[in-house]
This record gives sequence, C-alpha cells and structure tokens, in this order.
Amino acid sequence: MLPTNNYRGWKTPRMRRFPPVLAATLLGLLSPAARVALAQDRPLDDLRKLNQSVDALIRKVSPSVVQILVTGYGPLEEGERGNTNTIIGRQRAIGSGFVVEDSGYIVTNAHVVNGAQRVQVVLPNPSTESSLEAALSTRTRIVPARIVGVTKELDLAVIKVDTGKLPALPMADYRKLGQGEMVFAFGSPEGLRNSVTMGVVSAVARQTDPDSPMVYIQTDAAINPGNSGGPLVNVSGEVIGVNTFILSQSGGNEGLGFAIPSGVVGVACGELRKFGHLHRAQIGISMQTITPTLAAALNLPRDYGVVISDVLPDSPAMASGLQIGDVLAVVDRRRAENLPFVAFHFFALEYGQKVHLDVLRGKERLAFDVPVAPPPRDTDQVAALADPEKNLVSTLGILGVEIDQRISAMVTDLRDPFGIVVAARSTGAKVEVPLLTGDVIRTLNGQPMTTLDRLRNALKALSPGAPVALQIQRDQKLLFISFTMD
Repeated sequence: MLPTNNYRGWKTPRMRRFPPVLAATLLGLLSPAARVALAQDRPLDDLRKLNQSVDALIRKVSPSVVQILVTGYGPLEEGERGNTNTIIGRQRAIGSGFVVEDSGYIVTNAHVVNGAQRVQVVLPNPSTESSLEAALSTRTRIVPARIVGVTKELDLAVIKVDTGKLPALPMADYRKLGQGEMVFAFGSPEGLRNSVTMGVVSAVARQTDPDSPMVYIQTDAAINPGNSGGPLVNVSGEVIGVNTFILSQSGGNEGLGFAIPSGVVGVACGELRKFGHLHRAQIGISMQTITPTLAAALNLPRDYGVVISDVLPDSPAMASGLQIGDVLAVVDRRRAENLPFVAFHFFALEYGQKVHLDVLRGKERLAFDVPVAPPPRDTDQVAALADPEKNLVSTLGILGVEIDQRISAMVTDLRDPFGIVVAARSTGAKVEVPLLTGDVIRTLNGQPMTTLDRLRNALKALSPGAPVALQIQRDQKLLFISFTMD
C-alpha cells in the first residue's frame, strides 16, 4: 500500500534521481548520435548556469554600489620638485563607493574625497528594465553627501547621504579568503558608471612596503582609475576588500590590483562613524620589519619578525622597561612573526587594557605587561562635550567646541591655546567646506576666532560671493581653507 501524504497544499516535487545502474541502462538505450549530442550539451549547460549565477550576483551587488563626484582645489599639473610655478585650480574627481548600512553610510577611499569642497553621490536607479535598456538609460539620481570620517593612514573614508533606506553589502570574513578564489570588482573605471570585472585572488595578503603595517588583497580583476573605493566581492556577494590602487607602467590595468581587506575595513568603518577618526590607543613604541641585513648589523637574535625601533619618552612602554632593539616574540600569547599582524593587534586595543609582550633581548627572553594609553589627542572626549544645539555652526555644518584650559588639557598638540575644535559634522551646511573632525579653526580672514559667537557673527557679516579663508590646524600642521560664501 502506498504511503499517504497529509499536505495542506502542493509543492513542486524534487526531481527523482535514478540509481546509477538504471541511469547507465537508460543511457545505453540511446542511439550513438543522441549520446554525442547529450555529451555536447553538458558543457553548454554548465556555462549557462555560470552566466546565470554571475547575473544574479551582479543584480544583488549593483544596487549598493555608488559613483562619487568630488569638487575641490588642488594642483592642476604635476611640477618638478622645488618648482614655484605650480598652478592651483578647481578640480573634479570621480571615484566609487558602496553602502555599508541602510541608513546611508558609504565607504570609499580617503584619496577619493581628499581636499573635497563638495561631495555628491550618484545612486543606482532601481530598474525593472532589461540589461540593454538599463545600460543605455540616462536617468541619474544625484544626492549631496557629507564626510563623516577619514583616515589617510589606511586610505579609508566614510561618507553619509540622507535619502532613506539603501541596500547595504555585508562584509566577508577575511580569514576565510583563499588564493585563487573568483572575485568581482565593481565601480566606475574612468567614470564609466556601473562597471564590473571578474578575476581571481592572486594573493590573500600582499605587503607592498616591508615597514608598512598595511597588507592588501592582490587581484587580477581589471581595476582602473575611478574604481577606487569600490567593492571587491566574492561569489556570495560579500565585500572582501575595497579597491584602492594598481601597479602599472601604462597607467591602466595590468592585472596588478590591490584592495584593503574587509577585516581592516570593518574595524576602521566603525571608528570613523563613531569618532570621525581612528581612535588609536597606544603603548608608545614604533616597529619595523627585521631583514637579514638589519639583523646582522644590529646582532639581533633572529633575522625575521618585528623589532622595536623607537620607545617614546614618558610612555607606558618606557615605564615598563621596553628598549629600542628588543625583538617581539609573542604578543598576547600569539607569535609576532610579521609587522601587519602585530600592528593590527595594536590597532584593535582599547584604553585601559594591558598587552602582554614577550621580547628577545640578546640571549634573554623577557616578559612585559604594558598598559594601553589613550591617544595623544583624544578628540572623542572633546566631541562628547558638544551640544547639538548650543555648539552648532550652521553655516559651516559643524559642531564646534571653544578651546579653554580644560580642552587644552585634552588636546595636547595645540599650536596656540585658542580656536574652535571641530567636534563633529552636521547636515544642512550653507557652504561646502572640507573641514574634518579634529580640525582646529584658528582664524577667519586673518581674525582670531576665540569663541563660537565670534565665529558665527563673522560668518553672518559676510555677503554672498565674499571670499573666505579659514586658517586651521590639522595633524599638527597649519593650512588655509578658502571658499566663497553662497
């Protein structure tokens, strides 16, 4: 008796699989010509399935990839070193980015928005049209964006658009990335919006400078100028990296493209959104990669790994007894065999923790527990003092904090004890000014800005079209930012 099924509804049945012996018997009943035709169709079916999978991937990823339009000022042409005739003019640049949170947060490269006075984002249009019709469509949706945070050290930036919910891309687990995996690069090479190329992971971790803590994913997927900031995704549509630079003698793609790994992007993105900068706790050391030549010259106990090249005065490292020339053997019970691992581990430390270090000093092996100190310039403590209403400078679109004795104690690298610290960016700026969180506004058109009221009144007194020059301090350097009142 056949078993009964008590289904309330019908479902499409799965295709029945014949036993291997029965399948072979049925295949033997076919004519030789039919068997040849069937064998020839199989590769075509596999290729069709691959095409369908790639098409599904592109449809999944493309709605989250944006084009970034940047307007600012910079050198119009590269001059020789020492040339005083450099021409500065208005520049326009095009880059790429992708949505990481549906509220409108977008990741791109720092060099894409560097020097920006105005940032705009071209959003993909949701379309039900065929691929050909969509590709030829001239409809665009351009929205203003504001810079949330930038780290030039990692070449990453986070910008924000206020357009409602946007589809976001998930981050892949970088630790599971394998050499030879198929990957896809999305972006706007040479300004050609909504482009995609395919390749493989040539190397999962490439260190282009032995003394740099940065590692990159190397890929042969075609990457060209304009791809910067776009996502490099795996076959699941997850971001494995941010396309950042190429090695090329011709200026175009030669199969040597590099992307910032998703593991770095995920950590940096969270801090840029929260603080507007990297919240770099530290113990007060600098490190370098050990080469055989360096090891022989300094008589180091081994010819690979990481050596401490500097110990800052009055730092936790100096107080703990670490010395220049110590070779790191273990960091928090993990072997310290390369600079990128050690640097990324320190990058993830937080103030108040202790880091355990085993070091080799000559023939001795020494252990240290070093407390982690806050960064020299704790900008997020300043940001916590800003009130969204009282500290708003609406014309510039910033929340500013007046420098007094308390702020001077927090911001220890001030050139002078006056000015306005940019604690955060806000929406609704009346003029596009490339200020970053942590900048200190010192003067406006040569006049010292010592209070928020003085800054607001000075801006209010300017007529439309009036030229403005702000002198600011950024990263211990003074520079001018000029713009015209709208």
